[in-house]
Amino acid sequence: METGEAVIADFRNGQEFEGVSLGWFERRVARSETRLGEDVQDIVRRSGDRPAIKVSPSQNGLLRIIHETTLSSLTYQKPEKFQAFVDHKELDTSALPDPIYPIKEGYRRYAKSLVALGTGVGVDDYAGLEIEFVALKNPYVDDLSDGLPLQLFYQGSPRAGAQVEVFEKSPDGLVTITLLRTDPVGHVLVPVEPGHRYLIDSVVLRRPSAALAENLELDWESLWAALTFAVPN
Repeated sequence: METGEAVIADFRNGQEFEGVSLGWFERRVARSETRLGEDVQDIVRRSGDRPAIKVSPSQNGLLRIIHETTLSSLTYQKPEKFQAFVDHKELDTSALPDPIYPIKEGYRRYAKSLVALGTGVGVDDYAGLEIEFVALKNPYVDDLSDGLPLQLFYQGSPRAGAQVEVFEKSPDGLVTITLLRTDPVGHVLVPVEPGHRYLIDSVVLRRPSAALAENLELDWESLWAALTFAVPN
């Protein structure tokens, strides 16, 4: 994108790059900001705004959009759907109590989007999200012939052995899904192709705090990390 051009981002409720576009709702936002070099700016919008995010940075570089949601919840009435989610994400539930249905899950989302402004030069770094991907190369300017290396963090420490799901969208709209896994220091190498767009995610499933369990009657809590970027032609 050109420097000074408006950067627009939607919130989408769906999967595989498809879904309903959602507006900005203040009560659902825990943290939302842009980072460009050392400059950090809060994103300020009004409830109901569409697109949800619209910013116009005046500098060149690698823009990082950071967004954290507040806690939402859903209820699983039957075991099949919840078990399908656990199996698909290869989540370890051995340390959690046996579920008694219906069960209520709380969830939060931690998203980062990388956008090239002008030259697109810059580096990604850890922004302090509870679960977060960090790109160890710049997808817009670095050599990605061997893939894009990422590191996954949970509560500030590298997350080892975690499933990473890669959604890849080609220029003709075809979406492919690849499952990878982080190494002992949280690294994962994502194969990429020029002209393609990517959504990367990983999930932590854990027992909620005593306060959440009591006040909101939660049985589980899931934390979702997401990273989006494109690879130029």
